[in-house]
Amino acid sequence: MFDIKAIRETPEAFDLGWSRRNIAPQSADLIALDTSLREKKTELQECQSQRNIASREIGQAKSKGEDAAALISQVADLKARMAELEEDVRQLSDQLIHKMSRLDNIPQDDVPDGDGEEDNLEVCKWGKIPELDFVLKQHFDLGEGLGMMDFEGAARMSGARFVILTKDLAKLERALSSFMLDVHTSEFDYQETSVPLLVRDHALFGTSNLPKFKEDLFEATTGHFMIPTGEVPLTNMVREDILAEEKLPLRFTAVSQCFRSEAGSAGRDTRGMIRLHQFNKVELVSITTPEQSAEELERMTGAAEEILRRLGLAYRKMILCTGDMGFAAQKTYDLEVWLPGQGAYREISSCSNTGDFQARRMNSRCRRAGEKKTRFVHTLNGSGLAVGRTLVAILENYQQADGSILIPEILRPYMAGKKIIERDDG
Repeated sequence: MFDIKAIRETPEAFDLGWSRRNIAPQSADLIALDTSLREKKTELQECQSQRNIASREIGQAKSKGEDAAALISQVADLKARMAELEEDVRQLSDQLIHKMSRLDNIPQDDVPDGDGEEDNLEVCKWGKIPELDFVLKQHFDLGEGLGMMDFEGAARMSGARFVILTKDLAKLERALSSFMLDVHTSEFDYQETSVPLLVRDHALFGTSNLPKFKEDLFEATTGHFMIPTGEVPLTNMVREDILAEEKLPLRFTAVSQCFRSEAGSAGRDTRGMIRLHQFNKVELVSITTPEQSAEELERMTGAAEEILRRLGLAYRKMILCTGDMGFAAQKTYDLEVWLPGQGAYREISSCSNTGDFQARRMNSRCRRAGEKKTRFVHTLNGSGLAVGRTLVAILENYQQADGSILIPEILRPYMAGKKIIERDDG
């Protein structure tokens, strides 16, 4: 969300930013709409002033026994006009909010221009791709071979894009969540949080999921939506707050179930755990001053990278181009983990700086000690990591020739010391 005053003052800068996202110039239409709105508001204020004056004159005329019919008629006309103007203001305000709320954030200067993922730039690679001398399997074949990953059973109760994990794979999923949270809270100063899975529409508006991406959400019949990511409740923890700048940054983390309709993914990753309607994710959210956010993005991305490094998973770090970056982001890093079964890198984390884009929608501000003036905070979010995809990566990278899975050493304390996952028909 943007400040219309800023668009009036620097329309060329906004149009240039949107053009980098392949969006046509918008400032002229927005300014024209805002001009009409302000003109209507000014006329409404003038009518209110005239009505107040006329109302006082009616009282004075009646107290003197004078005829006030003309004044009474004038007040009636003014009230009728005011009703028209109030409706005009409401409609114009709705139109302006509708247009503004659907416009993408402006990319930072150091974000590469491009049309899609083929134009993303590799920042670095880490780790050695495992050299396995047997026929490699994908995670779903491995999981089903272990008898611990059931897509058919899930489909019978819930339909496609759901999975049931049992035995050691269910325990491995839980171990991953615990390991990630332990690292982020003990080493990276994130505050562990338990969040609601159901939120109202204003919370989703605050994080830019609504109104533009409503089709991607699951909506309940109670006026709630199921969260698509822990970013929504974690970021909304500071909505309508004025925060002390000396206490920033604030850092929150949570593991939560996430629910996505995957409306735009028909035919993509239809088998396996890469793209599910329900999945677990450890989310990272930071609330900062404007001066802190650029450095905080590097720090947040580094925290997500550390999880991959300790698990011994090869990955590459990408900076997303303007055409592939998310709606609310000013700058985004993706971490892509190597999946031997697919022979490809796949996204496992996305870390973004949204600037004050979400803060304006949530009215989240900060203030320096001793000052009255406030300013909008900056918000950042990232996956630290997507738990299901991390489980996929472990299955494929630590697979053995007999279909068993070697458990990374750092996870073994979370698995009661177990070293290998084997089929268990007991």
